[in-house]
Amino acid sequence: MSDFKERAEALDTADELAALRDLFTLDDTVYLDGNSLGALPRHVPARMQDVIARQWGSLRIRSWDESGWWTAPERIGDRIAPLVGAAAGQIVVGDSTSVNVFKAVVAATRLADDGRDEILVDASTFPTDGYIAASAARMTGHRVVPVAPADVRAALGPRTAAVLLNHVDYRSGRLHDLPGLTAAVHGAGALAVWDLCHSAGALPVGLDAHGVDLAVGCTYKYLNGGPGSPAYLYVAERHQEAFDSPLPGWTSHADPFAMTPGYTPAEGSVRGRVGTPDILSMLALEASLDVWDGVSVDAVRAKSLALTDFFLECVAAYVPEGRVTPVTPAAHAERGSQVSLRCEDAEETERVMGALVERGVVGDLRRPDILRFGFTPLYVGFADAERAARILAEVLAV
Repeated sequence: MSDFKERAEALDTADELAALRDLFTLDDTVYLDGNSLGALPRHVPARMQDVIARQWGSLRIRSWDESGWWTAPERIGDRIAPLVGAAAGQIVVGDSTSVNVFKAVVAATRLADDGRDEILVDASTFPTDGYIAASAARMTGHRVVPVAPADVRAALGPRTAAVLLNHVDYRSGRLHDLPGLTAAVHGAGALAVWDLCHSAGALPVGLDAHGVDLAVGCTYKYLNGGPGSPAYLYVAERHQEAFDSPLPGWTSHADPFAMTPGYTPAEGSVRGRVGTPDILSMLALEASLDVWDGVSVDAVRAKSLALTDFFLECVAAYVPEGRVTPVTPAAHAERGSQVSLRCEDAEETERVMGALVERGVVGDLRRPDILRFGFTPLYVGFADAERAARILAEVLAV
């Protein structure tokens, strides 16, 4: 046990990202739930005090122009773009992930060739994605075909219009092959729509490099935007002129203040907007993104893999054999930034996580038997990983 503690100390000392932890509001808790809600960057409250007291309180309506509120969705989208491998002008921030999934899936079916009436959906997807895709299919006259990501290539065909996939599986932490699957989708003449909720801010995505058509993602996990912070929509530049949103709100109009009865879409990523931007949460997100200034996503990925490797090694050494089984792939190319462990006794899952939280290790669970631990490289260290594994072993011994 002392060997692992010493190794953790040495790894933390050598960690080039270690100083970033001081940018966040944290305590002695080992916080391994950043894959559900990222920690609060320290400077955000003061920034929001200015937004509320001066921009809203003093300038009031003038802030739409003078404080840049009106252009915030595109401006913040351009700040997220480098984190997901996209050039400027292709991401707009606003609405929830669910709403953006709806926009993206319906738009993809409208971009697809005539005669294509199937939407392939990741069968293991986060439930809302499946619900939204099913509703989109009903509205557009398409048919949803649930398929495991490993079987997507075999399921593609001349009737496939679009494929909706998760980059990282929320339950297991498995990283899917975005470059290869996108190429396969294109090879079949269909469009690829990716959900980046569990990958953006944790690993390189490469939207432009890999030719992704449309993508969505939340901002409250690895991007630390705060609870319910607005999501984003990526529309590749080559599709923007033909992008036909199913939610043509007034702020995506070419001349929104003309208030004309007929809809004429704006150019560029603005087409992804719908209604009035949710300014308070949007500007909290913008402030939170400051922690990424000068940070390399490649460095984040390297630390993520090192952290999860070390945690798995500690679990293997500390936890009695057979009590938990890793379901997150061991191969780096197939692993996101979380570790999911299956409890031997499913009925023990809630007790174990509850006991961990009581002892200062915060993860979460997915029923019936999965313990999830998210490793956010900006503020999680190797000593955190060692302590979490050690306390897990103690809890399981009870």
